[in-house]
Amino acid sequence: MPTGNIRQIFRILTALLLLASPAAGADLPADEGTIFTLWPLMEYRSSPQEGFSNLSILGPLIKYQQGREKNLLVVRPFLYRDDDLPSKTVRSDYLYPIFSSESGPDVERVQAARGLFQVNTYRKSEPGGEEESSMFFPFYVKGNSPTHGPYLWLFPFYGDVYDRFWKDEYHFVMFPLYGRTVNKGLTTRNFIYPFFSLMEGEKESGFQLWPLYGQSQKEGVYRKQFLAWPFCSYEKLDLDTENPVTKITALPLFSFVESPQRSSRRVLWPFFGYTDDRKGGVSEVDWFWPFWVTARGGGVEVDRFLPFYADERAPGKSKQWLLWPLYRHDRIDTDHFQQDRRRVIYFLFNDFQERWPQADKSRRRTMLWPFFVYRRDERGVSSFSFPAPVEPVLDREGIERSWAPLWRLYQQRWNDTGDSAATLFWNLYWHEARGEELTYELFPFLSYQGGGAETDLKLLKGMIRYKSGAHGTKLSFFWLPFGISWGAAVTTEQGEGSGGERSD
Repeated sequence: MPTGNIRQIFRILTALLLLASPAAGADLPADEGTIFTLWPLMEYRSSPQEGFSNLSILGPLIKYQQGREKNLLVVRPFLYRDDDLPSKTVRSDYLYPIFSSESGPDVERVQAARGLFQVNTYRKSEPGGEEESSMFFPFYVKGNSPTHGPYLWLFPFYGDVYDRFWKDEYHFVMFPLYGRTVNKGLTTRNFIYPFFSLMEGEKESGFQLWPLYGQSQKEGVYRKQFLAWPFCSYEKLDLDTENPVTKITALPLFSFVESPQRSSRRVLWPFFGYTDDRKGGVSEVDWFWPFWVTARGGGVEVDRFLPFYADERAPGKSKQWLLWPLYRHDRIDTDHFQQDRRRVIYFLFNDFQERWPQADKSRRRTMLWPFFVYRRDERGVSSFSFPAPVEPVLDREGIERSWAPLWRLYQQRWNDTGDSAATLFWNLYWHEARGEELTYELFPFLSYQGGGAETDLKLLKGMIRYKSGAHGTKLSFFWLPFGISWGAAVTTEQGEGSGGERSD
């Protein structure tokens, strides 16, 4: 549905609901905005000065929000639509993370199943500059390469793909019977993949009959051989550098790595091992790698005896384990960036702090599954929400937008200046405090708005209303426009010293 039609529907709905209320338009002066609630059916808020309005229907289920730079349409959990006005870009999630789309001046994207299915259209300024690619991985891939032109992949029957999936070229016919890949000048032909292959390139060649035997080499760069993979292998690597490496493996009896910068020995792998990193100045001894390891030198200290205990320290970072996976503590500490993370049983409890000392900025995220999530961002804005059955396990922006408001019974946000906002049971009770202004409501019994000398108190949605301010005090009943008034302010025409009280 076009955005204009959606906006019109919500504008009509907002007007009808407001007109249906006897207190419509009585909350705030028109230039200050409107707050109207009819829990749990709807809530409407507007602030003309800020160019903002928000309509919520059935608590967190349906939301339509308008602003100067962004419009939101939400039907949880089915739709989340974000219309960015300055960039003219619309992003939508449909039953996140199943399906999403993006539409803007330069690109249109549609994807599903975390990118396994996608259609992308790119618009360029030059004539005929529109380019399209699509994929339903692994069965169908279509696109256009700047070098080779259009390509098509129909798995497992036939395919040609260029500059994708970490290779320069992919070609296959009746996979796995025949396939060919090209990457950085090396062509590899596979027959009944992965069992037999041939490799050729500039001063480079090889073949393999996997897993029995294979060899490959590039003159002056490397030479590799294996027998009964992965048990026996011989490799000469980095021959064109100042640190050529020799690797010999005969598992599980031994493995051997030797280079000018590093020596490593393994006997009865993975039980006994020794590594001498001469470049880093670190010596490491292993008993049943990687669980029991000790290392010293070059500022590195490692004592790892998992699952009981581990303490690993290196310049600028450290890591500790206790009764893995019961407790883990990771820390990064540099001049520009600091990070501290503590976890109990992976996601049961997670406290994650980051700090940029030179910019004097920090942020923090603390989660206790399934009870709460606490966040503090770089601007000093904090938030707390309860409960949290998913966020500690899957901390994703899409979960936060499309799903989390459905189960959050209590939420609160506040900053260092004292401004705050809170909601309980999707605004059955809510309050907002900004500077000297305070507004709160417990539907339908009590609502209050006050700031400085102004006070507006309502009982039963305005059936009884008490209002006082610079223009006097008024008590009214049954939403009538008149009531009992007293203490009106003295006007200029009355002059100083005229004194006395006046009733309306």
